[in-house]
Amino acid sequence: MINNIRYKTKIAVIGAGQAGLSSAYHLKKLGLEINRDFIILDEAPSPGGAWQFRWSSLTLSTVNKIHDLPGMSFEETLTNKETEVQANIAVPNYFDRYQKRFGLQVYRPVKVDRVSLHGQRFHIDTAETLFSAEGIINATGTWENPYIPYYPGADLFQGEQLHTKDFKTTDYFRNKHVIIVGGGISAIQLLDQISAVTTTTWVTRRPPLFREGPFDDMAGHNAVAMVEERVRQGLPPLSVVSVTGLPYSTEIQAMEKRGVLTRFPMFSEITATGVKWEDGREERADIILWNTGFKSSLKHLDAVLPKEENGGILMNGRLATMVAKEPRIHLVGYGPSASTIGANRAGSAAARELVKTLNLL
Repeated sequence: MINNIRYKTKIAVIGAGQAGLSSAYHLKKLGLEINRDFIILDEAPSPGGAWQFRWSSLTLSTVNKIHDLPGMSFEETLTNKETEVQANIAVPNYFDRYQKRFGLQVYRPVKVDRVSLHGQRFHIDTAETLFSAEGIINATGTWENPYIPYYPGADLFQGEQLHTKDFKTTDYFRNKHVIIVGGGISAIQLLDQISAVTTTTWVTRRPPLFREGPFDDMAGHNAVAMVEERVRQGLPPLSVVSVTGLPYSTEIQAMEKRGVLTRFPMFSEITATGVKWEDGREERADIILWNTGFKSSLKHLDAVLPKEENGGILMNGRLATMVAKEPRIHLVGYGPSASTIGANRAGSAAARELVKTLNLL
């Protein structure tokens, strides 16, 4: 536990997921000392970033590739080489061992409530401590900011409205009709699992785009480049699936054979008992499960983060991690770095550029 005192440092890394740990590794490699020159704050109770909160049926075989953090491979931390390992166990174990190997002390659970600028220093308010720093690397990701779009009648619905973040096991959905909303990887995975125990209706805003072949490094780099182009123009980043598509996997082929991949367009309103389309057709539902993604968790930076009129943030720097109008703030895990491959590369760029901006070498 941190005492209720002001703690001064040079750089505050907020968030200890993939992007935050990568940034911290590179700060240390540049010669900065943990605590004296930079600190790492994390809201989660234990190592693992958002991975520790994901559902137990999510295995390494069903996620896009977990890229190695710098200096230590993910594979060496696995107890076996099977792919059916729970992601919410394997990744937190990896992050924990990584922190210990490189001496990256993380203060947790420490939730940053607000960041403000006083003179030339950022004041970082938490429940226990007021920190201050010359620069910030923000790596808070998206898990704490689930997105559910508004549809007319949402307040009338007598069933449950849940988000991907709420899913734990399929048993909860048994004998209930579930409307599954979304065309991303999570939506497909949960549709597959839930449809095995109950009836489902699948709806998406756009027809899903399936791609052939694996999501290899080239595909990952191409996806990152497309999102980077947007944030360099100050536009809000697009969802990952909108630029990567969905893998036409054996699991999806099996879902087709079972008849659960029948996709309907988005409904126009929500009723007391279900949903309704513009043509008047209605569907009863006990649960609406929104797999509509997440938005960046940046509310704590509202007072110091310049926004464009469209809600986006103008980014620059080598890998678009630097806030153009406030170069003492870097956002890793935002836009092009909101993936394991993007987060790793972004951590290196952010560390180097921020250290240079602050003239710390």
